[in-house]
Amino acid sequence: MAVLATFCMNTMRPLRILALASNVLFAVYGFFGALYPVLILHLVLFPINLARLVQVQRLIRRVHTASTAGLSMDDLLPFMRRRSVRAGETVFRKGDFADSLYYVGNGTVEIKEIGKSLEAGDVFGEIGLFSPDRKRTATVTCVTDCDLHELGEAKARELYFQNPAFGFAVFRLIMTRLSADTGLYMEGREPKSTT
Repeated sequence: MAVLATFCMNTMRPLRILALASNVLFAVYGFFGALYPVLILHLVLFPINLARLVQVQRLIRRVHTASTAGLSMDDLLPFMRRRSVRAGETVFRKGDFADSLYYVGNGTVEIKEIGKSLEAGDVFGEIGLFSPDRKRTATVTCVTDCDLHELGEAKARELYFQNPAFGFAVFRLIMTRLSADTGLYMEGREPKSTT
């Protein structure tokens, strides 16, 4: 019955717990029935299933922590290239190929098409970087002299897969901007997703 139940599971944690229970039942059965190959098999499988359960538990905790924790830019700065841009200079133009996302370390930039200003601590350029066509949807210029920190496409994708907190932070940022656009669209105004 325990073996049948394992085939009905659709998530890993209950599957591993049931597999452990199945190992115990089969080991007891093998011991009392003098079926030593069955006993040995399930004594070997028990620590394997236990180790896999511990791995699943750790992964669940990591994902939960990453989904609830904020992203510290201090952790990302070592992977970013510092770029000084003078007031009036363009960071990128609408239609340009998106190969980086940016963090404003100091100064103010403006998204021209919507007249929105971003200041120290803001991130921009992530939508174009992760969009299918990889095109910028707006022009960004510096209102003041700026210190920007640039994260290239290859490193951004690497961090996305290696650091769950980074992946969730980018996902959350994109969803926040798209949700704001949906709200504007529902109000009959022009959506503003950019960069």
